[in-house]
Amino acid sequence: MALPFVRSLCLCRWGAKRLGVAAAEARRAISFKLEEKTAHSSLALFKGDTGVKYGIVGLEPTKLALNVERFREWAVVLADTAVTSGRHYWEVTVKRSHQFRIGVADVDMSRDSCIGVDDRSWVFTYAQRKWHTMLAKEKAPLEGIGQPEKVGLLLEYEAQKLSLVDVSRVAVVHTLQTDFRGPVVPAFALWDGELLTHSGLEVPEGL
Repeated sequence: MALPFVRSLCLCRWGAKRLGVAAAEARRAISFKLEEKTAHSSLALFKGDTGVKYGIVGLEPTKLALNVERFREWAVVLADTAVTSGRHYWEVTVKRSHQFRIGVADVDMSRDSCIGVDDRSWVFTYAQRKWHTMLAKEKAPLEGIGQPEKVGLLLEYEAQKLSLVDVSRVAVVHTLQTDFRGPVVPAFALWDGELLTHSGLEVPEGL
């Protein structure tokens, strides 16, 4: 007679475990690397394609494999993993860079454009010791965050939001209202120094 109770207890434990897994998956961000075939010739990837560095001269274009996915005019590189749903969080360590952009873009954005220039990318830009949001060349200044060593990005696809996170305080600095119409990927541009990405992270508690 105890078997139904034992079976029910097992089912409850299994259900609780699945809920725990689902909750963890809901908090867990995408894990990505940078896609070399999208990288402009002035950019070089390092540390297992998780970091990108800028070179004034860069790679000789004739030595690069020809492909239509490479950015031709601007120092941009995209990640290799697209997002179509969920909440995702990743961080970026800034090394000796004083001019860069971080955000997300449509997977098929023009390779003759730059993130932040058209209306199919949503970015936070840092230049001249100041932060701005940027969309379709329109900039808006941000307050409450200085020159960073590391920042976070929180992407909420269904809510159509992209947030810049101060990792030292685990607090949202600013949220961009987006207009996602299809798959988007993490996107990066820089004109000096290095950026190192950290993905596969859980969304911090409280965000």
